[in-house]
Amino acid sequence: MKRARRYHHDNLKQTLLQSAVKVLAKTGPRGFTLREVARRAKVSHNAPYRHFDDKDELLAAVAAQGFDRLADSMISASASAGDALTAFEAIGCGYVQFALQWPDHFSIMFDSALNLRAYPDYAASGQRAFQILLDRTVVAQEQDQLPAGDPVPLALTAWSLVHGIAKLEVAKRLPLNSDDAILCFTRFATHALVEGLRAGAPEQQRNPRGEWTVGIL
Repeated sequence: MKRARRYHHDNLKQTLLQSAVKVLAKTGPRGFTLREVARRAKVSHNAPYRHFDDKDELLAAVAAQGFDRLADSMISASASAGDALTAFEAIGCGYVQFALQWPDHFSIMFDSALNLRAYPDYAASGQRAFQILLDRTVVAQEQDQLPAGDPVPLALTAWSLVHGIAKLEVAKRLPLNSDDAILCFTRFATHALVEGLRAGAPEQQRNPRGEWTVGIL
């Protein structure tokens, strides 16, 4: 029998994360087990328990990795923007670019039944990603480039738009045949959204509890 491969402590965790994404892409959440992750990673079936208590904690770690990559993609896309409004629009392209590059992570983050709030250390990654969008929204408001008022519904509207585009593309439902075409459409859609907001946003309606729930989890 072949011996299970030995990994440095940090390398094992990353290997398990990579294997988890591959397993999920092939079997979906229902067929996802730590034993199958270990088999694909070519380690002993007990190896995953060195880092994760159960499969849900491993799923949470994969989702957190995705949110970290999402945040990095949004920051990178908006880094060279000349003003707050351009940065606000560029973040949308960063969001869709992430989904194009990491479709399996995107699906795990938003399509699984995982309650990421049960894992505060990992949930922080999701909150950070939304905060990037919210901060850009506030700056654009301060520069009179977006309507004044509660920034949360504006950020949620922008998120809903680009998430819809990303979701349609991951599901292969957009009639566009290249990443460049998808990003071009994203720029068109986000610009149209901004123009509509600048033309006059409707009176903001609060949710039944009297406050907006901030976050993307």
